[in-house]
Amino acid sequence: MKISDIIDAMRDEIVARNCFIVEINVSRDNDVEIVIESENAEVTLEDCTELSRIFEEKFDRNVEDYSLTVGSAGLDRPFKVPEQFKKAIGTAVEVSFKGGKKLIAELTDADENGIEIKYSCKETVEGKKKKEMVEHVERFPMDAVNSVRPHIEFE
Repeated sequence: MKISDIIDAMRDEIVARNCFIVEINVSRDNDVEIVIESENAEVTLEDCTELSRIFEEKFDRNVEDYSLTVGSAGLDRPFKVPEQFKKAIGTAVEVSFKGGKKLIAELTDADENGIEIKYSCKETVEGKKKKEMVEHVERFPMDAVNSVRPHIEFE
């Protein structure tokens, strides 16, 4: 089973549900995992069930034995495709950089070349005795970033 065949077979239905593909994995044992995300809302159980049904209509289990999982990207997974970055603009994210540095920031822009984030940190300000919060807006190339994921804050 080829990933391109899966994408071709399901593309219209995924788009019709206002979703996009984040990832498709097919193991050597034909364990198929399709990870989707919604463009403007949350992925529903109905989205996953319907896409699973459509997949099973297009791929005959009598011809090719497989197991199938259709699920949402989830809040704990790093972004993988440009649509996820664009959807997250204006929200808090955790950015992990090559070299180990991590920041919690607001994602203000993203494209295939890099991300722009806004964050605050305490710094020494000339003429002041105490450190003060200073806001930064910086752009980083994608090759400097290990991962970006939604920031979840528990209160």
